[in-house]
Amino acid sequence: MDYSLLDFLTLLGAVGMFLYGMKVMSEGLQKIAGDRMRSILSTMTRNRFAGVLTGILITALIQSSSASTVMVVSFVNAGLMTLAESMAVIMGANIGTTATAWIISIFGFKVNIYALAVPIIGIAVPMLFMQKNKWKSTGEFLIGFSVLFLGLQYISSSVPDLQSDPEIFAFLQSYTQKGFLSVLIFIMAGLLITMVIQSSAATFAIVMIMCSKGWIPFSMGCAIVLGSNIGTTITPILASLSGNVAAKKAALGHLLFNVFGTIWTVAVFYPFVDLNVWITEALGQGNPTQLMDYASQLQAQHPEIYQSIIDGGSTNGIPAAIQFVKLQFAVSFGLSIFHTMFNMVNLTVMIWFTKTYVRICNFLIKSKSKEETEFQLQYISGGMLSASELNITQAEREIALYGERVNRMWNMVHDLIHMKPNTEEFNHLYSRIEKYEEISDRMEIEIANYLNRVSGGRLSYEGKLRISALLNIVTEIESIADSCYNIAKTIIRKEEAHISFTDSIYTNIDTMSQYVNEALANMLYLLGNIEEVHEPDLIKNFNKEREINNYRNILRSQNIESINNKEYEYQAGIFYMDIICEAEKLGDYVINVVEGIEHQMRRRAGEQPIVVHE
Repeated sequence: MDYSLLDFLTLLGAVGMFLYGMKVMSEGLQKIAGDRMRSILSTMTRNRFAGVLTGILITALIQSSSASTVMVVSFVNAGLMTLAESMAVIMGANIGTTATAWIISIFGFKVNIYALAVPIIGIAVPMLFMQKNKWKSTGEFLIGFSVLFLGLQYISSSVPDLQSDPEIFAFLQSYTQKGFLSVLIFIMAGLLITMVIQSSAATFAIVMIMCSKGWIPFSMGCAIVLGSNIGTTITPILASLSGNVAAKKAALGHLLFNVFGTIWTVAVFYPFVDLNVWITEALGQGNPTQLMDYASQLQAQHPEIYQSIIDGGSTNGIPAAIQFVKLQFAVSFGLSIFHTMFNMVNLTVMIWFTKTYVRICNFLIKSKSKEETEFQLQYISGGMLSASELNITQAEREIALYGERVNRMWNMVHDLIHMKPNTEEFNHLYSRIEKYEEISDRMEIEIANYLNRVSGGRLSYEGKLRISALLNIVTEIESIADSCYNIAKTIIRKEEAHISFTDSIYTNIDTMSQYVNEALANMLYLLGNIEEVHEPDLIKNFNKEREINNYRNILRSQNIESINNKEYEYQAGIFYMDIICEAEKLGDYVINVVEGIEHQMRRRAGEQPIVVHE
C-alpha cells in the first residue's frame, strides 16, 4: 500500500472539512432559531417526558448532540434549568443525535449529495449578502450542509485501501476475531476516536465508510458506535470544567447515562446486534452482515469492479456491483438502526431512574459552601460553553446576580450610617464594603470580557445589540457600587471629623434610603426577568427616579434653612448633603440600568424607547 504523508494530511483535512461543515450548519440553525430554542429549553422541561421531547427536538434541529448537551450544561450553569430537568433533556438529545446518523446514512448512499454540494454552495453564497438575517443564516446552514458532505466524500476517498495490503488488512482482521475481547477493543476505539475529534457524527461517518468497504464486520462497527456514545460526553465535560458545580453535575449525568447504557448493551451485545440485523432485513434493506464476505469475494473475482465502486465510480448496471451497493446501504441503514435502537431502549429504561442519577451526581460532586462561592462568578466563567447566542443568557443571569450583590452592598452602607463608630462591628462592616467594592470592579471586568468574547462569535444582529445593551448595564451597576463606596467613605470622614447628625438628618437619610431601596428592588426584578419585561414595571422606575430627584431638591433647600437656623453645624450639613446627593446619583445609575433593559426590550419588539424621565 502506497500511502504518503500527503495522503494522510488529506485525510485529516477531510475530517476537518466534515467537522467544520457540521459546525457551520449547526451555528446557522442556532442563529435562525436562537431565541426560540432558548424559549423551548426554558419552558418545555416541566416534567421528564417534556424534557425528553425537548432534547430530541433541539438536537435534531441543530444536528449535534454535543452542541445541545453543552447548551444544556450552560443552562444548568445559568440556573435556567435544574439538574433533574437537564437529565431528561440529555436523554432526549441522545435520540435526537440519531437524526444526524440517518442523514449521513441516507444521503451518503441513496443520494449523490456530493454532485449537488457545489451547486448548493452556489445558491447559498448570495444569501450571505442579503439584508435579512434569516436569509444569511439559511445561507450559512446550506454551506455547512454542503461542506459536511464534501468532507464525507473526501474521507471516503482519502482513507487508505487496507484490502490492497494483505498484511495490514490481516492485522486489522486479527482484532475482529478475538470474540468478546474484540467488542471491548472496538468500543474503546470508538471512545478514543470520538474524544479526539469531539464528534460522534464524524465517528459514525468513519465507521460507516470502514464497514461499507468491507474492512470490519458489521458487529464491530456497532461496537465503535457504542464507544462513540461515551466519547461524545467529553465535549460537555470539557465545557463544564470552567462552569459551576451544577454544570459539572449535568456533564457527569450525561457521562453516567451513556456509560450505564453501554454496560447493559455490552452484556447482551450479540443478541442485540442480531435484533438490529433482523429489523434491517424486515424493513427490506438486506442483511448488513453479508457485506464483508461479499466484498472479499468481489475483490477476488472482479477486482476492477470492486476498485471502481470503492473509488466512487458508476456501477453501469453490473449485477455484482449493484448488489455490492445494496449491501453498502444495508450496512449504513443497519448502523443507523443500531444507533437509534440503542438510544431508544436506553431512554426507555433509564428515564425512570432520573432521580437516581441526580442523587449519584450530588453524591459524587459536592457543592461548595456559601462562603466559598459568595464572591465567585456563578453563571459564567473563563471558558466558553459553546453556542454564542445562548451564552448571552448566561451573561444576563450573572448580571442579575451582580445587581443583587451591589444591592447587598447598599444595605450594608445603610447599616453603617446608623452603626456606632469606632467599634469592632463598625470597622468590620466597613471592611466588608471595601471588599465588595473590589469584587464589584472584578465582576465588571470579567463579565465585560465574557461579553466581548461572545460578541466575537457567530452572532445574529439582534444578538450583537443585546450584548451592547448588556455592556452598558454592567458599567452602570458598577457605578452603583462606586456610589455605595463613596457614601461609606463620607461616613468615615464624618466620624474622623467628630461630626454628629441630628435625629431629623437621620430621618431624612432613611426616607431617601427607602426611595433608593424601592428603585433598586424594581431594577433587580427587571434584571431577573429581562426576557419578559413589561412596560408598567419600567414606568415604576422612571416615576421613582422623579421622586428621588424631587426629594433631593427639597432636602437641599431645607439644609440651607436648617444651617441658618443653627439646627446643626455647617460641616454636618456638608456631610449630610454629600450622602443625599450621592444617593440621588445612585438613583441616576439605577435608571441608566433600566434604560438599558428598556432599549433591549424595544429592539426585540422593534419599537421606540419610552422617554418619560428628565
